[in-house]
Formats: sequence, C-alpha cells, structure tokens
Amino acid sequence: MKKALGFFAGLVLLSLAAGAARTASLGWGGGHTDVGFWWTVIASFLTIAGMGALVGTFIHTRKTG
Repeated sequence: MKKALGFFAGLVLLSLAAGAARTASLGWGGGHTDVGFWWTVIASFLTIAGMGALVGTFIHTRKTG
C-alpha cells in the first residue's frame, strides 16, 4: 500500500511539473519572460520533488535480504 501511494504521489507531482512546464513555455512564447522564468522555476522544483518521491519510495519499500 505504501509503495502504491508513494508512486502515485510521485506521478501526481510529475504531472503538475508537466503542467507548469507547459505554462512556462506559453509564457516564453508569448513574450512574457517573467512568467516563463518563474513557471520554469516552479516546474523544476516540482520535478525534483516528483523524482524524489519516486526514488525514495523505491528505496524505502524494497525488500531486504
């Protein structure tokens, strides 16, 4: 159960990161460099959090022995 919840949380964070990256792309493309920059920062943090959740779940739920 913990493994499923951890992977689900990681995938949710990565999907939020993809949405933020799309918004950043629209901002850069529309000539709004401030919007593009800050949404890129947000997308980066969400990507780091999502990958951390996935890797952390994998590490802490594997069987030892």
